[in-house]
Amino acid sequence: MNATDCITHFPKDFIWGAACASYQCEGAWNEDGKGPSIWDEFCHDTIDGKNLNISNGDIASDFYHHWREDIALMKAHNIRAYRFSVSWSRVLPDGEGKVNEQGLQWYSDVVDELLANGIEPMITLYHWDLPAALQDKGGWLNRDIIDVFAEYAAIIAEKLKGRVKRYMTLNEPACIVQAGYSKMLHAPGWRVSDEKMARIFHILALSHSAAKRAIKMIDPAAQVGIVTCGRLFWPERDTPENREAAYRASFDLSDAYWPFKHNILLDSLIFCRYDASIPAPVRRFAATIPESDWERMETPDFIGINVYDGPCINAARETVAPMYGSPVSACRWPITPEVLHYGPEYIYRRYRLPVLISENGISCNDMIFDDGRVHDPQRIQYLRRYLLALDKAIEEGTPVMGYLQWSVMDNMEWNSGYNERFGMFFVDYQTKQRIPKDSAAWYAKVIATNGQSLGEMPRF
Repeated sequence: MNATDCITHFPKDFIWGAACASYQCEGAWNEDGKGPSIWDEFCHDTIDGKNLNISNGDIASDFYHHWREDIALMKAHNIRAYRFSVSWSRVLPDGEGKVNEQGLQWYSDVVDELLANGIEPMITLYHWDLPAALQDKGGWLNRDIIDVFAEYAAIIAEKLKGRVKRYMTLNEPACIVQAGYSKMLHAPGWRVSDEKMARIFHILALSHSAAKRAIKMIDPAAQVGIVTCGRLFWPERDTPENREAAYRASFDLSDAYWPFKHNILLDSLIFCRYDASIPAPVRRFAATIPESDWERMETPDFIGINVYDGPCINAARETVAPMYGSPVSACRWPITPEVLHYGPEYIYRRYRLPVLISENGISCNDMIFDDGRVHDPQRIQYLRRYLLALDKAIEEGTPVMGYLQWSVMDNMEWNSGYNERFGMFFVDYQTKQRIPKDSAAWYAKVIATNGQSLGEMPRF
């Protein structure tokens, strides 16, 4: 494609940005009054091999001590929005009760610095690092957490009122439930039954709803969304029959992947019911839900979706296996840009709410070259293909609010430790030096041109 052939459809107010999460980048795990989180405990417990790389986020990317430098780098690369999460236990060491004012003020200072540099702060209230004290009380299996989460949301909203326009309550409920409470890959490392997994999804939905009400009471102008993830299929051929098959498969909860579908939680919030395809354990749990719970559900103002890859399907609803040698990332995730075309369309078709691409990016085998730079042509190629696919979704009428690249800097990739590098900025974990990768300059130009530079063929 030549530059003259590329007419992109990103709206003038399209949000171009990047994202990261507290435990993955902040470090300072026990400084300035912060309490322990479930990830602190999970990563410090290596006796039974819970953390495969014996890594932890004690220091991570050390954003806690380098935040001004990192925000300056964001500004230099045209980042317009930064989605970051608050560490619940940095603000409330025990998850509830006494506020750690020093921790709360730090987030306030970060917000002010972002605004001073022309960057919109987007707050995620919960990105997996539950205060350990709340896990000791049952964590997300305990319905008491609903009101506790709302109180936490109110504290953040009161402190940041008028400065933060967009909040996301929860990040990836599917991973909270499946990776943390079923597969033992993530904190807290529990293994519960499918029926209890359904209970956690329901408590998460009620927690989002309570938090949204709490924020709106304090700041009615704020938008409150949620971030979900899950399997989104794309059609083998772009025909009405293939598109319909991909759409239906994306929201079918009858298979073993039911916990990793967007609608296991979104249907509760928006339709106040479960899809008819729910498996027997969810059906049993659903029978115990009082009507008053459904009356408490709050539709999000927007839906953030984290999209990296998705399976292909044909008109007969048969999954099409990838060809041998199909491209994959450094962490062996399939590279399927088509999912950023069809996935947002399917989410919008089902829910009729604005969509934010809250995460998309790739792990590459990044390294510092002899010239002192970090050359990452694979990431540039990946981003270009995915963004051109997203442009097709916008062209076809999907209201996409923005795109946030994952991630702004290299960080701790959960149970993969420091083996994966997703960042725009390379982090030398020994010296904490930041080096913008080639893709950071490429993305800066995409932002400056509102996507028009995607028509230029990258030169490597």
